[in-house]
Amino acid sequence: MAYMSQQKKKELAPAIREWCKMYGVKATIAVDNHSTLVVNIKSGRLPFCQNYFDTCNSGASYARPDSVREVPTYLQVNPYWCHEHFGGTCRDFLKGLVARMNKGNHDNSDPMTDYFDVGWYVDINIGHWDKPYEVVRS
Repeated sequence: MAYMSQQKKKELAPAIREWCKMYGVKATIAVDNHSTLVVNIKSGRLPFCQNYFDTCNSGASYARPDSVREVPTYLQVNPYWCHEHFGGTCRDFLKGLVARMNKGNHDNSDPMTDYFDVGWYVDINIGHWDKPYEVVRS
């Protein structure tokens, strides 16, 4: 059964914060329902929304070309497919972030038998529906 404690979050937080700082990204870290580690990205130098739009419409992604018709203002990142939906520096950042969020995690799931066994889940949100992600120019 998935379980994420405040103590485990505190152990993972320094590496996550350092990674965000290295890329000039401002984010918060939270625990949702005692099962999910959540990183909410508020602002930064990386143009995630534009990068997602460009990558998904370039044909280099598994996303259908017509599935993203305009640049989104916020995103809920699928941590299993971030390497397909983003490119360049945004992809590198998200892959590193997912790795740091999953340090010490396990996934012994078997979807064929409807058996799911993970240490905890991870969510990455870029912006929010009522407060869009802000690209900071420096």
